[in-house]
Amino acid sequence: MSLGVAYTLAFAPSGEVNALLLALAGAGLGIPLLLILLDESENAFADIHSAAVSSGILLRFKVEHLALAIGLVCTLIALLAPLAQYQNFLLLIGSVFAPLFGVVLVDHFILRKRSGQVASAALRWPALLAWLGGVSTYHLLANLYPDVGATLPALVLAGLLQLVLGRAFSYGRETARA
Repeated sequence: MSLGVAYTLAFAPSGEVNALLLALAGAGLGIPLLLILLDESENAFADIHSAAVSSGILLRFKVEHLALAIGLVCTLIALLAPLAQYQNFLLLIGSVFAPLFGVVLVDHFILRKRSGQVASAALRWPALLAWLGGVSTYHLLANLYPDVGATLPALVLAGLLQLVLGRAFSYGRETARA
């Protein structure tokens, strides 16, 4: 990848960078694309192994067997899933993780103030409600107002909900203890 970037920066005028890359791909000189494919293949193995280790903790199966099963399932999904629907998959991932990041940021840096407190294993309803509010906001904005963008508003709303609900529920617990 470094060679491709160096070549583009060295020989292509700024307005012709995209034209050059398109010409390389269209002319059958797919060597840069092959190098990217080879470089990214290790990520697939790491992702499958990570999923197998995480699942193995929960399911108590051997990591090797889970890695094989997850690899087969992922390969089938890649072969059968229509590539035109890939954007919907990316939106789904964004709708899950952007609000979750807002909840985690507020919980860690504001509510807990990085005090080293560890969250209990019990289900934390305020965090779940804040996260679901962010997910809902993401989908509403992505479907109704796609030009606005959904990631930052969902992240901010989920964080604000976590702040309000987290303080409200912790205040109730502190009052009950006193």
